[in-house]
Amino acid sequence: MTATVPGTLPVVLIAEELAPSVLGVLGTDVEIRHVDGADRGALLPALADAAAVMIRSATQIDAEALAAAPNLKVVARAGIGLDNVDVAAATERGVMVVNAPTSNIVSAAEHAVALLLAAARHIPAADASLREGAWKRSKFTGVEVTEKTVGVVGLGRIGVLVAQRLAAFGVTLIAYDPYIQPGRAAQLGVRLVPLDELLRESDFITIHLPKTPETVGLIGAAELATTKPGVIIVNAARGGLVDEAALVDALSSGQVRAAGIDVFAKEPCTDSPLFGLRNTVVTPHLGASTTEAQDKAGTAVARSVRLALQGEFVPDAVNVQAGGVVAEDVRPGLPLAEKLGRVFTAVAGGLAQSVNVEVRGKIAEFDVSVVQLAVLKGVFSDVVEEQVTYVNAPLLAEQRGLEVSLSSDIESPDYRNLITVRGAMADGTQITVSGTLFGKNQVPKLTAVNGFDIDLDLSGYLLFFVYTDRPGVVGTVGAALGEASINIAGAQVSRTTRGGEALMAVTVDSRVPAELLVDIAGHIGAREARAADLNPL
Repeated sequence: MTATVPGTLPVVLIAEELAPSVLGVLGTDVEIRHVDGADRGALLPALADAAAVMIRSATQIDAEALAAAPNLKVVARAGIGLDNVDVAAATERGVMVVNAPTSNIVSAAEHAVALLLAAARHIPAADASLREGAWKRSKFTGVEVTEKTVGVVGLGRIGVLVAQRLAAFGVTLIAYDPYIQPGRAAQLGVRLVPLDELLRESDFITIHLPKTPETVGLIGAAELATTKPGVIIVNAARGGLVDEAALVDALSSGQVRAAGIDVFAKEPCTDSPLFGLRNTVVTPHLGASTTEAQDKAGTAVARSVRLALQGEFVPDAVNVQAGGVVAEDVRPGLPLAEKLGRVFTAVAGGLAQSVNVEVRGKIAEFDVSVVQLAVLKGVFSDVVEEQVTYVNAPLLAEQRGLEVSLSSDIESPDYRNLITVRGAMADGTQITVSGTLFGKNQVPKLTAVNGFDIDLDLSGYLLFFVYTDRPGVVGTVGAALGEASINIAGAQVSRTTRGGEALMAVTVDSRVPAELLVDIAGHIGAREARAADLNPL
């Protein structure tokens, strides 16, 4: 795993202009560098030291860029779309990809409404005509929105906001979205219909879909031919959802009365047949171009970058296999789960064939799928050379044939919350470690190892010795560590029966050399001696 050189700060590379508030959110614990992300020759060498890169839409973070960034932990896109980030390549390298999924939704919705109204009333053309010295009121007769039918293609977050705003105009709202339940649409005052019905019935059509292989060219020549003559179309979502050439023909023939277009198939776009038509309103992808949206997007991803560089879970990471937003009650358990994963690997002395993560107690009332990711992150941290994150931990498990399962139960007889990691080794040996959170500060504690009860803080460096219970062992271990100037933070012995097998768990403040561990094990006749580094990654 790549680590930051002691005494240096992680480098955050800002590749495009972001809101000034971003610097304040990033704070002083990082080194901020700037580069023109659109200049490939400058970007690639600048990525060499970057722990994080922050971009908007002009910077391409593809496989080549990722390969040039060996220390990279997170790619942060200050906006919604991720067309310019190779998410699959980032996932394989363990690089987290974050965006700001809600930062510009209000601005985008308002811009769509603005385009719709401007197209309905020919505002840009009338403005240009008047500036040229002509007073031609009759030439720019428009249409009212009131009592018309508005078809919303895509009833996601932005589509819902547009529908809510247009409802104030007294329109009939219909929508096409195969992923929305009719009951949810009805609550919004919207009737769900098939796409062909929406095209036939709508006086205005506004598009709010993501750009996917299924949605590119969704509205082409054939679809436009079925629309109500004189329809007005707005696309403030993604370029290419409406076939631009087909739209030009429909606008020229009058099948489409007017169009408001903010996005284009290829951007930046400075030359298009759409620009020569008087019945179009065109803007250069301004949906998110408000002071408020830029501020929200920049600060949102800056917070995510801080979390990622601190090794914490990032709610807005798009390539982490966790179900939805992580509940506040679950988040304190993630450092515990990761530490248990590291202890598990240390006790096992290698990689298991299967691992089951069991979550019990109050947190089991929530989605705890991210706890499994945290355990896997810990399990692989001392096993593989590459950086291990919430992103690539499942991929590492799959590549190594590690079977992983998760179970949960709100019943926890002994602890408010308890996380247990159980695994089977290739020889059939069973390994079990458990831990909980203690006190108002939610301190991670180890509670059991392979059937031995333990009560020890999970911090610093943890040593385990399994040996036959007898007097003098604790003193021997303490003396050996003292001679090596290694301070003991905590220690506990657990045994099955008097004179039977015992387990000693010791936390120390500094790393114990492997040769010293072996030497201590020899002196006390330990059957097993293991060490785990529990410091933050």
